[in-house]
Amino acid sequence: MPLFSSSASPATSQKAGHVALTVISLACVVGLLHFGRLLIVTLLTATILAFLLEPFVGFFVRFHFPRALASFLVCSIALLVLYLCGLGLYTQVSGLIEELPRYSQRFNNLIDGVAQSFEKAENTVYETLVPKRIRDRDRATQATAQTQGEQKKTARRRAAEPLPAQPPPVQEVRIQRQPGEMLQFLYSYVSSFYNVLLMASFVPFLVYFMLSWRDHIRLSYLQFFEGEERLVAGKSWHGIAGMVRAYVVGNFLLGFLLSFVSWLFFVTINLPYPLLLAPLSGFLSLFPYVGLPMSLLPPFFGALMVYDRVAPFLIIGTVVAFLHLLALNLLYPKLVGSRVHLNPLVVTVALMFWGAIWGGVGLVLAIPITAGVKAVCDNVEALQPHGRFLGD
Repeated sequence: MPLFSSSASPATSQKAGHVALTVISLACVVGLLHFGRLLIVTLLTATILAFLLEPFVGFFVRFHFPRALASFLVCSIALLVLYLCGLGLYTQVSGLIEELPRYSQRFNNLIDGVAQSFEKAENTVYETLVPKRIRDRDRATQATAQTQGEQKKTARRRAAEPLPAQPPPVQEVRIQRQPGEMLQFLYSYVSSFYNVLLMASFVPFLVYFMLSWRDHIRLSYLQFFEGEERLVAGKSWHGIAGMVRAYVVGNFLLGFLLSFVSWLFFVTINLPYPLLLAPLSGFLSLFPYVGLPMSLLPPFFGALMVYDRVAPFLIIGTVVAFLHLLALNLLYPKLVGSRVHLNPLVVTVALMFWGAIWGGVGLVLAIPITAGVKAVCDNVEALQPHGRFLGD
């Protein structure tokens, strides 16, 4: 009897070919996401902003504004608000830059104070645990060794004093550089920032066209489907839009609330630059897993110029940590978690994956992208098991 039946061989080969094709397709997708990250991130950012601003455009449309005019007004107001926020932050940052030398000196003094405290603690432990006769013997031995070392150094210095001699002639050393090496270095350094700024300049135009042509884009998108599939595609469209809108708005409201409460606390304790430190602490607190230590850095940095003792730093750390834990455990599930519905394992893997491909931007976009994939899976019957796997 043959070991492998002839009827099972084609099925096995077909299954192996399907697995190989899936692996190759995933590798191609990952490579496309990595090498085309600048373009894809720009499109995703514009799409998220368009979903976020759509209700405001609909508000103007209800008052019989043409959709193009309503989109232009909403984009202009959004750019104006962004400009005013940037102007306020620039004012705070410019004042902080002028204070950096004082912060540097203060930080050095703080490090010296901590080093002295550790040295005193070490001496206290040494005097407590080591008997007095041993301490006296060690000090005498150390003093004798120090005296002998100084005498030897003096003798060697006197014996090694040479007669004054003429200094050797200075030879000019010329560094050979390849032609155009400096220009090539400058181009490689500036081109990365130039590409990012170039793509960022397209975001307002993309958002405007996505808002003004929303109905046309939606109808054109639905024409790719027929019958029941068109209904599923429409539900997926609305599901992604609602999820992205709820996620962004919920995080913004939570960050704004944390910033406002932090601002009140920082003003109460006379912390400098509260309009800069409070928003930084509030919105950095929203980062998954690393939000708590990141939210502590801005107030600790500002406290360096005000406090010398450790107790105020402990109070600031306790209050900021309490606000962080309260927001993420009580407010976040109501404002954001009720619409996203992702289990912690999927969130962790998504953060690792998108962070490895896109860096810091991937950490910001990881949850909206994963939640959008889940919204599609929840509305497509064949993909519903995958949606249940991603959900909580």
